[in-house]
Amino acid sequence: MNKLATNISGADLRQKLRPRPTDGHKGTFGHALLVAGSKNMAGAAILAGEACLRSGIGKLSIYTPEENRTILQTALPEAIIKDHFPCDDRFEGVGIGPGIGINPDLLHRLLSADQMAKVLDADALNTVAQNRELEKLIPTYTILTPHPGEAMRLIGSSKLEDVAAYARTHCVYVVLKGHPTHVCTPEGDVFRLNVGNAGMATAGSGDVLTGIITGLMAQGYASREAALLGVWLHGTAGDFAADEMGENCMLARDIIRHLPDAFRKLKQTKI
Repeated sequence: MNKLATNISGADLRQKLRPRPTDGHKGTFGHALLVAGSKNMAGAAILAGEACLRSGIGKLSIYTPEENRTILQTALPEAIIKDHFPCDDRFEGVGIGPGIGINPDLLHRLLSADQMAKVLDADALNTVAQNRELEKLIPTYTILTPHPGEAMRLIGSSKLEDVAAYARTHCVYVVLKGHPTHVCTPEGDVFRLNVGNAGMATAGSGDVLTGIITGLMAQGYASREAALLGVWLHGTAGDFAADEMGENCMLARDIIRHLPDAFRKLKQTKI
């Protein structure tokens, strides 16, 4: 066990979960934007989008190529599909990366746009790794969610101490995915979340995490809270899925299906 990290549990996070006001409406719970999917990668947008919607947001827009419109509007009728970057809209949370491919021009536009809290995952991280001039455009307190391979490409190391140093140097939150998953903060804190299982090591699981964290940020959670809550909810939903399906048979969408169980467990956890 790495002594650099501090364990954090559901009991630690229970008090951070906000109650939903009974007189709330969809505007109360935020508008999120997901930039996800490319040709033949619509599934990444669907997984991230459904997870985002299940996280409690009021409204979701998905920016994706036009050829994905039919499948996305069929799979996610609650989402707004956009085939051009919505410069005039205001979003409380923006998630970028699942299935978008290496696209430095697109990422430059997105990072330069006057949007609020951002989550960078998957191909967004790989694009930065191949185009270092983009790194300086990443806003402070952005959440980066690399798996060890993406961390190697972006940071040059997947060692926890090196990832923690990157978070401090660049003033970002880094969620180093794995079992356990660690959250490294700009302040130098490193948290270990002992949830999740090997069944979650399946295509699309990271897209689900991106959707959850983006949805939480859109609801007004600060980056630190969104990262910690998002990882806990994602891992706990995965544990419920493993109990039902077995680790060998899990799919990423099984994690989404058990998000309600994870929320219920968090609400019932004693502080």
